[in-house]
Amino acid sequence: MIVGVPSEIKVDEDRVGLLPVVARTLVEAGHTVLVEAGAGVGAGVADVDYIEAGASLVTTADEVFAEAELIVKVKEPQAEELSRIREGQVVFTYFHFAASAELTRGFMDTGAIAIAYETVRDNDGRLPLLIPMSEIAGRMAVQEGAKYLEKPQGGRGVLLAGLPGVAPADVVIVGAGVVGLSSAKIAAGMGASVHLVDIDIHALRHAEMILPANVSTYMSNSYNLERLVPAADLLICAVLVAGALAPRLITRPMVQSMKTGAVIVDVAVDQGGSVETMRITTHSEPVFVEEGVLHCGIANLPGGVPRTATIALNNATHPYVLKLANQGWEKACRADRGLAYGLNIIRGKVTHRGVADATVTDFHPLAFDTLSTAAAQASD
Repeated sequence: MIVGVPSEIKVDEDRVGLLPVVARTLVEAGHTVLVEAGAGVGAGVADVDYIEAGASLVTTADEVFAEAELIVKVKEPQAEELSRIREGQVVFTYFHFAASAELTRGFMDTGAIAIAYETVRDNDGRLPLLIPMSEIAGRMAVQEGAKYLEKPQGGRGVLLAGLPGVAPADVVIVGAGVVGLSSAKIAAGMGASVHLVDIDIHALRHAEMILPANVSTYMSNSYNLERLVPAADLLICAVLVAGALAPRLITRPMVQSMKTGAVIVDVAVDQGGSVETMRITTHSEPVFVEEGVLHCGIANLPGGVPRTATIALNNATHPYVLKLANQGWEKACRADRGLAYGLNIIRGKVTHRGVADATVTDFHPLAFDTLSTAAAQASD
């Protein structure tokens, strides 16, 4: 199989979909790897590293998309990339279709197969390709929040840790999943007073067992949120519904109740966001002020640390890329139901319920045991 690795062209995105170590494994298995020249530079990977791994360099993205049967990326295809994607081509990347009906319909029009990192599951129902980026995003959310709480950045002028005789900052984290636990770990380690909120009592029980004593846990409901949010110096929203839009939990009146110069970081913004007043921002222009509160909605937060993020992502995607190349997408997905959960669109048909509901498109359920039949029906 020919596996293609284009440069990422989304704003402020320097990660690369495939590292030389994965390229070598693919080449040793008899596959061809085409890498766009310069694709890895932002993540600290030189072209010569790919050549030494046995990959072939091509000059343009057009060549990658024209020749590859499997495209391995990091972020969702941009408009100019959609025009390059061919019917029947497999694209393996983060899509976050639920947040964009335009992207969903644009990809449907290509006739290609979309396998989304964010909805692939393992045998325990976890999201193995989302977890590493969630861990990074959770850690970075605290870093970003701490930075923008500084007065020169427009914040309240509050130090997360406090110091003797000065109370620490109050950090409210909504969601006790991977992102939330990662945020709580860092915020607590910095000495903040952390308030962790979730709808799942078992998640809160687990959090209490592994986190230090300066983390308090609360059930997520409107009563608790209306008490906690006004007191927050830093509010981190870390709510995920796999493949679907994030629930809108923080209303404008809640934001209006916050202190002037407080900071909100919405990690779920790439899935639509949990804050009514939030919009997507970039690493170049990371914050805006609404209702006197600094809003940070960087959709590709891990892209700020492309070296770390690329290694972490490739550690997770490596075995799946090899499966897809060795077996083809149909056989690989039929043999691995968790990988099949990553199938979001097959030849113009949406096969993920969350995506269909969020983008108001017809849902075509996937018959796991007869995947080849389902795929054939989807091409009708």
